[in-house]
Amino acid sequence: MAGGFTFKRLGPGDVALFRDLNAMFGAAFGDADAYAGAPPSDVYLEELLAKPHIIPLVALSGEGVIGGLVAYELDKFEQARRELYIYDLAVDETQRRRGVAQGLIAELQHIAKVRGAWVIYVQADYGDEPAIALYTKLGRREDVMHFDIDPAE
Repeated sequence: MAGGFTFKRLGPGDVALFRDLNAMFGAAFGDADAYAGAPPSDVYLEELLAKPHIIPLVALSGEGVIGGLVAYELDKFEQARRELYIYDLAVDETQRRRGVAQGLIAELQHIAKVRGAWVIYVQADYGDEPAIALYTKLGRREDVMHFDIDPAE
């Protein structure tokens, strides 16, 4: 237990913790409706939690979720290798500046090594200085553009 918290990779049977993670994401991102407005069923979440390429990690203080991330493993075609993409990463506002986010990324780095990933990548929004500072400390910055393309109608 580092800093009074532990880390856990969620799997089947962890639906309640996953719901707590989503609630924490909603609060941390100021977007509770996106994370709790239309919650998926327990069956859907159990199916997600059973997939090895979906990597939800939580930081726990006691039984409570104080931080977490969700990463996705992407198999590559140009070489026999994988990338891990951190889609969501947040820490409860009252628990920040204690090494929780850095610890979550360190846990993901261990998983990446075991899974044969060659890189972990993450996006940060312009103006999100704490995230930019953390990611700069841990990796190499690449300036890229991100585009959202709607599905066919």
